Amino acid sequence: MFNPRSGAGDQAQSHARVAAVLEAAARPHRFVAIERPEAIGELARTLGERACDSDGMVVAAGGDGTINAVVQGLIGSGCRFGVLPMGTFNYFARNHRIPLEPEGAARILITGAVRPVQVGTVNHRVFLVNASLGLYPRLLEQREQAKRQFGRSRLVALLSALFSLLVERGRLRLQLHVEGIRDDVETSTLFVGNNRLQLDQVGLVEAASIDHGLLAALHLKPVDRIGLLALAFRGSLGLLGEADEVTSFAFREMTVSKPPSHLRRRRSPRIKVATDGETGAMTMPLHFAISPDPLFLMIPPPAADAACAQFDDG
Repeated sequence: MFNPRSGAGDQAQSHARVAAVLEAAARPHRFVAIERPEAIGELARTLGERACDSDGMVVAAGGDGTINAVVQGLIGSGCRFGVLPMGTFNYFARNHRIPLEPEGAARILITGAVRPVQVGTVNHRVFLVNASLGLYPRLLEQREQAKRQFGRSRLVALLSALFSLLVERGRLRLQLHVEGIRDDVETSTLFVGNNRLQLDQVGLVEAASIDHGLLAALHLKPVDRIGLLALAFRGSLGLLGEADEVTSFAFREMTVSKPPSHLRRRRSPRIKVATDGETGAMTMPLHFAISPDPLFLMIPPPAADAACAQFDDG
């Protein structure tokens, strides 16, 4: 399954390179375009059933958002899952040492090993990299607007993020319920991570907790625009976790709600939530947890993974 709108490269050329590898190994395959994003879950479930019946696998070709949408429909099926990274940041693929070039990623589909991978959930919506509310979803929406206007690149994403920080407005008042403890916070953003690579890059000590069946959360103390820019700079240096304005912790389950108001609401409040780069409204309270069903991901075989680790250490 591939998203025609993912990445900035030549998809036709990438598909031809992937097809050449699969054909050389006599592996039957079919490229299925995601024409209607709103129907991607149903399409993934249908393809997953066919793949399981034929001892095959479902492969997502695209960025983290595309991978997330396919997994949303595939999780719980027990079907093997492969990734051809064709996005801007490719955090999920990079975290699992899946090559970014098409031929290398295609070879993993043939020679790789299967690893159960942890999947996070927020109100039954899956996330593989992160989920967030507040400033981060607004930043992502601004980034998508910039990409449509100026093209998909990391530079465009960076400049868009800086602009969003400069015009940041509004704070959230939230109640966090974690393992029987309640914490009332006022913050511009609440971020929940499920990707060790991303958390390591910004310098959170909780990054290692992802390998032990936990999620990692952070929220910011109230700061002005200059303070937000300073925190963004610290994050780019991998020093965010050392900032006094940042509160971070690891957890298994967390419920996020609005503080009780003296005014009765006829309806539960809704809030914008981003999951792996895609935003949508959810009804509070929000419940963050680990899915009981892992994702059976194709990763580099142990020998190749060890070689990569040795090369990185050297």
